[in-house]
Amino acid sequence: MDLFSSEDANSLPLDGELFYYPSFFTKAQSDFYFDALMQSIPWQHDEVMMFGKKIITKRMTAWYGDEGCSYTYSKILRVPISWSEILLEIKSQVEEKANTNFNSCLLNLYHDGNESMAYHADDEPMLEQNGTIASVSFGVERRFLFRHNNFRENKIPVVETVLLNGSLLLMQGEIQSHWKHALPASKKIKTPRINLTFRKIVTVSR
Repeated sequence: MDLFSSEDANSLPLDGELFYYPSFFTKAQSDFYFDALMQSIPWQHDEVMMFGKKIITKRMTAWYGDEGCSYTYSKILRVPISWSEILLEIKSQVEEKANTNFNSCLLNLYHDGNESMAYHADDEPMLEQNGTIASVSFGVERRFLFRHNNFRENKIPVVETVLLNGSLLLMQGEIQSHWKHALPASKKIKTPRINLTFRKIVTVSR
């Protein structure tokens, strides 16, 4: 079910807020940022814990943020890299639209459609509860899915969109408590996508 029909309108039927801006950055801006991030970010393969074992993913990541904004997910601690000028430039534009401030950003590099992300929620305890998470996409377009935690019992349809080059997605309110999101695999996609998810860490170490 595709509910992404108009900007500045909540795209979820219940339990959270989701706003999609398909052309937040121009194509020229998006292509520039994509090339700059590909070359300047110290990308590393992600590490996750599965069944008590550390798994190295094909997807590559980087964690940036203010001092003390360390982030733990899948039992792995990420210590932030100081903001680069280009990330601060992107962050400023996103903050103006989201009407909030972010102190951290998780960057993901998906080399092709074989690299994906299973259903999950960004609900780690160090994140601001019911705060805004802003997701920016550069590069090849990818399908993105939202599934309610009670979708079977209440017959709530999956919400689907295509994240375009230069798009902005804002996840707000109770969405992380009631919905999970996923980036499905696709063998047809042969080129990369960079995703930036700006967040607010409330448990800051000094």
